[in-house]
Amino acid sequence: MSWPPFDSPCLTPPPEEAGPIGSCLHCQVRHLAVCSVLSREEMQALEAAASVQVLESGAVLARQGEPRKHVYTVTRGALRLVRLSADGRRQVAGFAMPGDFVGLSGASSYQHDIEALADTELCRFSLDAMQRLGSRYPHLQAKLLERACVELDSARDRMMALARMNPTERMADFLLKLAAQQARAGNPGPSIFLPMPRADIADHLGLTVETVSRCLTTLRTRGLIALPGTYRVEILDMAGLKALEAA
Repeated sequence: MSWPPFDSPCLTPPPEEAGPIGSCLHCQVRHLAVCSVLSREEMQALEAAASVQVLESGAVLARQGEPRKHVYTVTRGALRLVRLSADGRRQVAGFAMPGDFVGLSGASSYQHDIEALADTELCRFSLDAMQRLGSRYPHLQAKLLERACVELDSARDRMMALARMNPTERMADFLLKLAAQQARAGNPGPSIFLPMPRADIADHLGLTVETVSRCLTTLRTRGLIALPGTYRVEILDMAGLKALEAA
C-alpha cells in the first residue's frame, strides 16, 4: 500500500542516490533541527559531514538490532519507529516528522525498525562525524542532550496517556501533538496531515483499528474535527479538543 506525498517543508529535490547536501543554510526545517544552534561558519562544517538519503514510501532505513552507524534529521516526509516484542507483537513507538532527529541513543544497535511512511528525505551523519562535531561545538552537544530529554519526556507522557486516558482522549491528545508539530514545521492548520494509516495509530495508542475509527467518528460527531479525507483531519474546535485531552 502507498500513501500520498507528505507535503511538508523540504530541501531542493535531491538526486536519486545519497550525495552531498545542497545547503544547510537554506534548509526549511533548520529551526526545528538540532543544528539550529550553529552559526553560519559552523553550519558549513556540518554541511561538509552530511549527505542526503532518500527513501521511497515503505522502504526500511534500519532494522531493530542492526549496528547503529548513522544518525539522521528528517527534512521531508515521515518515518515510523516499530518495535517487536519477544512474542511477536508489533508496537509503533513513535513517528519522526520533519525536523526530528533519528538514531539518538546510547545503545550500539538500533532499538526499532525505522520505516518510511511516505517518500522521505533525510540528512545523514555518521556517528563518528556527529561525535567529532559535538566535541568541536559544545552547544551542538547540548542541543543533542536537550533533544534526548525531550524524547524521554515524550515517552513518559505517552505512558501516562495510555494509563489514564480513555480511547477518545488518547486520540484527541495524539491529534493535538501532531497539530503542534506540524505548526512548528510551518503548517498552522486547521487542516493537519496524517502520514500514517489507521493501523499505525492503533498500534501507537494501544487500540484496535476499529476503535481508532470509532474515536475519530466520535470527535467528528461532537463537532471537534472534520474528516475531509483518509489522511486529513481538520481541527474545528481546538479548545474543545484540549478540554477533552485534559479531562
